[in-house]
Amino acid sequence: MYSLRERGLMRYKFKVKPYAHQLVALEKSWDKEYYALFMDMGTGKSKVLLDTASMLYDKGKIEAVLIIAPKGVYQNWIQKEIPTHMPEHLVYHTVAWTPENTIKKKKELTTLFQITEELKILVMNVEAFSTKKGVEFARKYLNGWKTLLVVDESTTIKSKDAARTKNLLKLGKRAVYRRILTGSPVTKSPLDLFTQCEFLEEESLRQSSYWAFQNRYAKMLRRSVGTHSFNQITGYQNLEELNGIIEPFSFRVRKEECLDLPDKVYTKRIVQLTKEQGEAYRTLKGAALAVIEGSMVSASTVLTQILRLQQVCSGFANMDDGSVKEVPTNKLKELLSVIEETNGKVIIWANFVHDLLLIYKTLAKIYGEESCTTFYGGTPANDRQGIVETFQDAHSSLRFFIGQPRTGGYGLTLTEAKTVIYYSNGYDLEIRLQSEDRAHRIGQTNKVTYVDIIVEKTVDQKILAALRNKINISTQIMAEGHKEWII
Repeated sequence: MYSLRERGLMRYKFKVKPYAHQLVALEKSWDKEYYALFMDMGTGKSKVLLDTASMLYDKGKIEAVLIIAPKGVYQNWIQKEIPTHMPEHLVYHTVAWTPENTIKKKKELTTLFQITEELKILVMNVEAFSTKKGVEFARKYLNGWKTLLVVDESTTIKSKDAARTKNLLKLGKRAVYRRILTGSPVTKSPLDLFTQCEFLEEESLRQSSYWAFQNRYAKMLRRSVGTHSFNQITGYQNLEELNGIIEPFSFRVRKEECLDLPDKVYTKRIVQLTKEQGEAYRTLKGAALAVIEGSMVSASTVLTQILRLQQVCSGFANMDDGSVKEVPTNKLKELLSVIEETNGKVIIWANFVHDLLLIYKTLAKIYGEESCTTFYGGTPANDRQGIVETFQDAHSSLRFFIGQPRTGGYGLTLTEAKTVIYYSNGYDLEIRLQSEDRAHRIGQTNKVTYVDIIVEKTVDQKILAALRNKINISTQIMAEGHKEWII
């Protein structure tokens, strides 16, 4: 049964009807000065935030919104979340902040300070708050309007010593409403909560400093090494008390608790080409267009050119002499960011062996070798069943299954995972669908979230769009015109 207040909210002119848990979150939070939405990836915390913004604007409580998010997320707000969820009756104006000094960009940013009836929405990446220019622009914006200030994936400000954390703690005081959004507020220890909650409201955790907070909730042991003495954290305490303090200004929901969510939830994380990738990509794109200029070009020729561009997106290039050239990529960093937001076991699919081995090496270094395994053509046949059985053991330490879809995408049961990440995609629609069903099949008791990490304005986007629309890419290439896939 809905409460009286929830029934009132249900009459609001939502653009997209909220799920039951989203309605509860709105009831608890929409008019609060500060609030934390601790909602699992895939449960729709972005919609709750945007509905909150529209309600506050309709009530005359705010004039503007500032959304701060990691690089891989903030473009998604512009391209998907805001257009999808902002109510039809509300007129709004959205701008993405960048530090570039072009006349066009300066003019676009200036529109945020014009006196109009529109709700102003500024989206900035969190990295900008490590820079003087980014901080100054945000301060000017906050000083100009009654603003709802939002930090999406708020674990990005968990480090008390980081410049961006210090800057955002100061800027937060200038906003009339504040929100933090994350699926996993505690990534390493309960101490991660301090600066996230301090951003919401100073002393919201009833402690005057980080050190007082640490002394209250961490077990400390004094150690000495030679002439050097230091305090070492050996465990945590009073966590029930901490949960009780947070409860009044936070909403927590896990995916398995959302009974009306679809069984499959799709999302994507967008990253940009690094400078080195951009140069390599442009060079290869020019070469690819030269190859396919002829009128008699086969689909396989076009696919080969797309494959080379895809490899650059993943951070490497196969040279003519057989060697592999590494290219810096933002994909790996974004993968780690996604993993930080997840709980439980994770399947990571990658189209290239190079990707698999790089991911394995990185995760083994961070989480330990026992936490991850690879599964591809080079995996001995005698080891494969054992890998699957270990992954399916809920009590095993094997958390990350890093596989190549054409090898591990068929027949395996990997239902211990409720998060599936595609680091890179292939072209075969059947393989994509089969790989999705390794986690979503009989035995799965949870909703499954699928996350695609893609590089903006590259073949990555075109490939994913085709796969999501259940299109056979080989056929589509020739039907649409092969150049369209390269340009």
